[in-house]
Amino acid sequence: MNPIETPQTRCRAGIASGDITPPVGIYHRMWGAASHERATGVHRPLVATVLWLEPISGNRASGQLLVALDHCIFDKAEVDRMTAAICKASKIVPEQVHITTSHTHGSGLMLRSRADLPGGDLIGPYLDGVAKRLAELAPVAIEQGQPATILYGTGRCNLAAHRDAWDEQTNQFVCGLNPTGFADDTVLVARIVSDEAKTVATIVNYACHPTTLAWDNTAISPDFIGALRETIEGYSGAPCMFLQGASGDLGPREGFVGDHAVADRNGRQLAFAALAALEPLPKPGTHYVYQGPVISGAIIGAWKHEELDPIAREHHARWQFQQWTTELPYRAELLTIDEARKQEAHWKEEESRARERGDTLGTRDCRAKVEQMTRWLARLRDLPTGTKFPFQITLWQLGDALWLFVPGEHYQLLQTALRAQFPGRPILVVTLTGGWLPGYLPTESSYGKGIYQEAIALVAPGCLEALVAEIAQRIAVISGQGDALSIR
Repeated sequence: MNPIETPQTRCRAGIASGDITPPVGIYHRMWGAASHERATGVHRPLVATVLWLEPISGNRASGQLLVALDHCIFDKAEVDRMTAAICKASKIVPEQVHITTSHTHGSGLMLRSRADLPGGDLIGPYLDGVAKRLAELAPVAIEQGQPATILYGTGRCNLAAHRDAWDEQTNQFVCGLNPTGFADDTVLVARIVSDEAKTVATIVNYACHPTTLAWDNTAISPDFIGALRETIEGYSGAPCMFLQGASGDLGPREGFVGDHAVADRNGRQLAFAALAALEPLPKPGTHYVYQGPVISGAIIGAWKHEELDPIAREHHARWQFQQWTTELPYRAELLTIDEARKQEAHWKEEESRARERGDTLGTRDCRAKVEQMTRWLARLRDLPTGTKFPFQITLWQLGDALWLFVPGEHYQLLQTALRAQFPGRPILVVTLTGGWLPGYLPTESSYGKGIYQEAIALVAPGCLEALVAEIAQRIAVISGQGDALSIR
């Protein structure tokens, strides 16, 4: 019988984390249906987690810094500000920095363009403080880099459910629990272990929108990620980094509530699933080898963990990076800035009329429509000019594992298709890296149905499938299974 191999990466690793909770009273409204503007409290703190990885040889110029923030979205300009602060403090270059968010909607919409709204005057100083905090954490993570092994495992959790649901009564698609829809339940975990056998950090890569808490929640919150992190860190004694997967069409089975207890319960559910996958990971640098039959009351087939040979350990130290840009065409019927302005003005007038006649529900709905158009205007202003979006993809090959970083919100197809094509190989899929644009990337079949994610998508049908094919070809190349592509 062949040995059972545990996927591993041999490298140097360091980690640092810190509190980045905004002040109470800051602008917080994330949901169109929300009636509040300012945060009234804090459910759980928001955290920044900074992970430094470099080759086992200690080549800092080849190192990579991964920054995970408990926030929903940032525009590219904000990501660039944070990156610049990190680079100045750490003496590394922007290509070595990768900033991603958990996508918690409980953090509030922290955009400088909201400065004129209630509590918006606190956003700019707060974001400046986040950049400063990252500039403090990054050098700590780098200096703490030490020889380590990353062990990868896979678990299952049904926290996430499909969220493109058909409402038969109103004859429309809604963004909510679809009990019959497919939902990827893969929990990809990693444990980083030092050569002194100490857990340096754990990683949880899972696809689920952090939308347990919605318009009724007025407190700053990391959503389910807070309880997830607390539970795992309480067990491991080391920082836990959460990485958001391809969750465009996935959300909590129980969500869109204001009850913090539900968010905490969702987090513990995912934490227990992650711990169940982390617990059986073996000692680094070993594999599980069949030892042959042992005669007892029965003839027993014995197995034992054995040290890997030097060739295998060298394989685990592989270190390769690719970063390239591909162009995604904008959809043909994309809303124009003038059209968005007219619709925004229309819904503002409707909101005023509803408020004058005392129509509370109508006021809320019109206010939500205004918010939709305000966000459309922000997206359109930030879009690169031309007919195509320059989409940046980053792919790491670290030993046995692949780490994929992309901006935007992708349907689960991105991860399910890639993992199906390369079974047995850990592929960490990390979305919302480097910014939110180009926004949602739904499947081609989702277009034309009025589904929310498709309705606000900026790129044309088929872009997600084209990305999957292109990334799969790159993976095949670095795996020795295909022809090289030119990096654009």
